[in-house]
Order: sequence, then C-alpha cells, then structure tokens
Amino acid sequence: MFEPCVLIPVYNHEHAIGAVVQAVLAHGLPCILVDDGSSDACARVLDALAAQSPGRVMLVRHAVNQGKGGAVLTGFRHAAERGFSHALQIDADGQHNAADIPRFIDEARSNPHAAIVGFPVYDHSVPTVRKYARYLTHVWVWINTLSFAIRDSMCGFRVYPVAPVVALAKRRQLGLRMNFDPEVLVRLHWTGLRVINVATRVSYPTDGVSHFQAVRDNVLISRMHAVLFFGMLLRLPLLLGRKWLSR
Repeated sequence: MFEPCVLIPVYNHEHAIGAVVQAVLAHGLPCILVDDGSSDACARVLDALAAQSPGRVMLVRHAVNQGKGGAVLTGFRHAAERGFSHALQIDADGQHNAADIPRFIDEARSNPHAAIVGFPVYDHSVPTVRKYARYLTHVWVWINTLSFAIRDSMCGFRVYPVAPVVALAKRRQLGLRMNFDPEVLVRLHWTGLRVINVATRVSYPTDGVSHFQAVRDNVLISRMHAVLFFGMLLRLPLLLGRKWLSR
C-alpha cells in the first residue's frame, strides 16, 4: 500500500512556510510540520496553518531546538504512527520547487523500495561558494559508498520509504543537524536501498534565512565523513561484492 505524506522540518521560517504548505496542499498530500523549537512568531504561524487545514496539516512540536535531523526523525516517527508508507521531505524556506512534488511521488510509487533523491539545478540566486563547497561532501559520499549512485547528498528534497528510515534510526544514532541528510543516505545505501536521482530546480531561500552554522556544522559533517569512512572500510568486502554482482 502506497500512502505518502509530506514532512517539513521548521525552525523560524514564518515568512516562507505558509506558501510552502499551500503548495504542498495543492497536490492533495497530507503534511506533517515539525516545529523544531521555533520562536513565538513562527509557532503562531504554524498553529494557524494547522487550524486552517485540520486533518490535512499535522503539527508536531519540539519544546527545544534539536536540529534539522532531529526534526526530520520526529516527523518520521509520527508518519509511521499514522500509517504512512512514504515521506516526502521538503525544506521550509521555499528553496525547493514544489511543482516537482508529483514527479517525486510518481517515482516513489513506481519504485516503492527506493529513495527518490533530488539533485539541484541552481538558478542565479545561489552563492557560488556554497554551490561548489558542496562537492567536497559529494566526493566523500562517493568514496564512502564506493559508488556514484548518490548524485547529491545535501539536497533536502527527497522521498523515503518510512520503514527503513525508522528501523535505521532505532539501530544507529544519526546526525541531528545538517549532517543528517548525507549520513542517512549513505547508511541506507549500505543496507542495499536503491537511490533514484531526480533533477529539480533549487533557488536560494525565499525568506533569506539559513540555519547552516559554518563552524559547528562543518565540524559535524567532517566528523561524520570520518566515521563513515571507517564504516566503509569495515563493509568493504560487502560493498565490493555488491559492485561485482551488479556488473
């Protein structure tokens, strides 16, 4: 049974989240908002969105900010409890093209045991430094998977089957901040979950808010890559055997 929902982690995006939710609802999908300890101003906006669309917008709230990964994992647990089979993750800042939601959902419906992962097609609004700095993470992901299967591990526009993510989170402590998106894909790939890449237009946040903290998040991401590298070495026979069988 294919029962998708949309999952949006939110932290102080009160100026953009309304348009994102309306774009999601236009596609007829239920929406889980995870308020990750937002300000009172953002919390009021989220309360209003949930009140305006009862049954279509579900609001889950953290009393204290836990980070993007923590919010996404809370959303996955809620999705599992509500019986959803798949969750489409999209950012709250409006950078993702919600018009592509049907393409992602159709791919997930046709490939229910795969992760459908966006790789960005940027417009002029993206800062050049940020655009090219992402490639360092891409290279490490390709090394740690011994594969080019994941074209972009940082884009937060993707569809996951819910059960494998929830099971993985029970077995392993995953990154709770900006290190979540690349780590979860690598670890799911290690389990044999197929990744299907879908091109999607990405623009810089419409509300001008970015919660990426250069020092903290780069340290967390660097540590994550180091841990994954040693994990890859432990799995080397399995990964090489999988590559040989797929030839």
